Amino acid sequence: MGKNILILTCVSGFLDKFEKENVKILRSLGFCVHYASNMNEQHYVFDTKEFDELEITPHHIDIERSPFMITNNCKALKQIIRIIYENDINVLHCHAPVGGMLGRLAGRYCNKKGHQLKVIYTAHGFHFYKGAPIINNTIYQSAEKFLAHYTDVLITINEEDYQSSHHLHIKAGGKRYKLPSVGLDTERFKPLPEEERQIQREKLGVEDKFFIVSVGELNENKNQYIVLKALEKMKNSGKDISHIVYGICGEGFFRDKIESWIKEMGLTNNVILFGYCTDVRPIEGCADAAVFPSKREGLGMAAIEALSMGIPVIASDNRGTREYMIHQKNGYVCDCENADTFVKGIEFVEGLNEEEKKAIKVFCRKSVEKFKKKYTNDIMTNVYREVL
Repeated sequence: MGKNILILTCVSGFLDKFEKENVKILRSLGFCVHYASNMNEQHYVFDTKEFDELEITPHHIDIERSPFMITNNCKALKQIIRIIYENDINVLHCHAPVGGMLGRLAGRYCNKKGHQLKVIYTAHGFHFYKGAPIINNTIYQSAEKFLAHYTDVLITINEEDYQSSHHLHIKAGGKRYKLPSVGLDTERFKPLPEEERQIQREKLGVEDKFFIVSVGELNENKNQYIVLKALEKMKNSGKDISHIVYGICGEGFFRDKIESWIKEMGLTNNVILFGYCTDVRPIEGCADAAVFPSKREGLGMAAIEALSMGIPVIASDNRGTREYMIHQKNGYVCDCENADTFVKGIEFVEGLNEEEKKAIKVFCRKSVEKFKKKYTNDIMTNVYREVL
């Protein structure tokens, strides 16, 4: 077998955000790396020069994140198959629901035609899970059960998904893995020195504020609304919240809604929309708390990175956050639908005394040690070696 691999995702910036370590491993193993994605939808901003720096051959395909964009996704499937044949691809590593669906359908087609292709699928959070809408636990689960038959390696990133994967009948001889994360760089995400922290707070105008930060796309699932609702409840209860500032890092189609909610709730002086940030560390690193209110998460690297910087996290309870959140030890665990629980979370962190702040900072770092990239890289090195 040759050493030509195709990494398949929906949005081109995914490579920079989640796949750079995998590319380095693949290059060290002698793979020629191809990367197929919708190059017109970056989602995560990055410099395309990285393709040359990492020695990657990029391919634009018309893939869409929504499985219901049937015309474009059918076109993308044909494009993927063409890329496989034209570049003699031997291994296909596909990601997330739509990338995973099209990648495995392409693998099924090519292998039936006699092309020897190994297919690796990383599920960054199954769309079926405990407590999910009925449609998710029927349609998405049925799709995953069907596609599992064409999967040589199935990778999950949380315990619930890993257990669920055992109900999916993958290809004979196939293997399942649970990654501790996509790889946390604890040297990059480490506590800011106190002097730098104070400088950053002054730059942001929050030096004398209680500063909380969310990082994530502006959409319904990331649930920034519930934090705004919590602040509104605090204000309406008579509590003075003039000292509380909520910073939101991210862009998305909910921006207009969020801006209107801020005005309607009378929170104009309490919320800063930072937009998309190529580097959130200066902002998140000087926060008093990170808020991670997602309704659904496969894991949640933004929260893990905040913890690695010594920042306590106020998080929704979901299968992803259960991998690292310990209530009142490294933050506060909330109900994603209940604003009152986020009020309690904010009050809990704000009420910590200096000794408690020091203790929680140390525990935050300790709680994410298991997510270090060296552990993820060891597993992925084994995966890529085995598919050869």
